[in-house]
Amino acid sequence: MQPWHGVVVATATPFRPDLSLDLDRYAAHVAWLAGAGCHGVTPAGSLGEYQVLTDAERADLVRAAVEAAPPGCSVVPGVSAYGAVEARGWAEHAASAGAGALLLLPPNAYRAGPDEVVAHYAEVAKVGLPIVAYNNPYDTRVDLTPELLARIADEVPEVVAVKEFSGDVRRIYRLRELAPRLDVLAGADDVLLELLVGGAVGWIAGFPNALPEISVALYELGRAGRLDEALPLYQALHPIFRWDSRHTFIQAIKIAMDEVGRYGGPVRLPRLPLADADAAAVRADLATALAYPAPPVPAGA
Repeated sequence: MQPWHGVVVATATPFRPDLSLDLDRYAAHVAWLAGAGCHGVTPAGSLGEYQVLTDAERADLVRAAVEAAPPGCSVVPGVSAYGAVEARGWAEHAASAGAGALLLLPPNAYRAGPDEVVAHYAEVAKVGLPIVAYNNPYDTRVDLTPELLARIADEVPEVVAVKEFSGDVRRIYRLRELAPRLDVLAGADDVLLELLVGGAVGWIAGFPNALPEISVALYELGRAGRLDEALPLYQALHPIFRWDSRHTFIQAIKIAMDEVGRYGGPVRLPRLPLADADAAAVRADLATALAYPAPPVPAGA
């Protein structure tokens, strides 16, 4: 598989109670995800709280992911930054660390125009690694529409895929018309099955941080077209998956990790812990997911 195919987990970053970075826990988490059947990891993504890491911490996190990932488990670091020069620097670091591909938002300092977006991707593409464009119009105020992605695909051949987080599941069909060479990846957990039905070949995932085996089973059932089995499982997981599309998704995923015996730990400012009522809702939705018997991963997956 290409490094961006399959279930690529956007890993949470573990902080100790004093909010220092715990690289030993992080390396163990990467190895655990791979052992549970996940196909890859994304360190330093949005879920990894990259914005509040120091440069040294961010670099160490990527190196730790590459070192901990066993053969067959890809590493696709997030290299997003305010500007292209900084993003290119993180891309160069990822390449030197041994990463197989990159995940890159548009410029996120302000609402960039189409020419600026294309130039941003072209600059980072000079590093030479395959790039997954990350469409998150809610956080960046830049919408990578199918039309803009078609232009990027024409002008920047290193862009090979898009992580689709708009929530509009209709877009995959327009993307396949306008930019057929781009792979489409599910970018939010709560639209996974819809995008798999439309032809998505990967999932940059959140809640597999806590639920890797059942999430991999769902992905493989969806890819195999076994909707009679996939749909009831998706229905059971959807309440917890919906948290992945909320602005408190990092706190929710870390709570879920703690609940299943994996260390999630605290978040760094400006994020705060969830209010008690929200935390209780996360735990209730997680209980619904855990109550569903996990099916086996389809043979040949």
